[in-house]
Amino acid sequence: MYSHMMVGSNDLQRSKSFYDALFGAMGGRPAIQDEKGRLIYMHNGGLFLVTAPIDGQPATHANGGTIGFAVDGPEQADAWHKAGVEAGGTAIEDAPGVRSASFGDLYLAYLRDPDGNKLCAMHRMPAAA
Repeated sequence: MYSHMMVGSNDLQRSKSFYDALFGAMGGRPAIQDEKGRLIYMHNGGLFLVTAPIDGQPATHANGGTIGFAVDGPEQADAWHKAGVEAGGTAIEDAPGVRSASFGDLYLAYLRDPDGNKLCAMHRMPAAA
């Protein structure tokens, strides 16, 4: 259903340091930068971009919005979370861990990037036998 996700940034170099660390913790590569200066991350068939707003106004984050990244397991979610905090992100919500839902257990880790965008690493836990 989705083709890509893009967020705005007021400081692309700061965003590059932050997202390079996040994607690196998931086994991804550092951003490539296009001719317009946008940061482009390609990982596991997904496309994530970071750009200065094209209207020239300051970048802001969506209140109530969350960008979710699929990870391979709790260890990768923890590494993602640690890398994000070390690269200038802010830990939010509860500490990384299992949350129970009617559709199964999820391992979740939440951060805000340096521009305030809410991010989540998510792993669907195996069903109990």
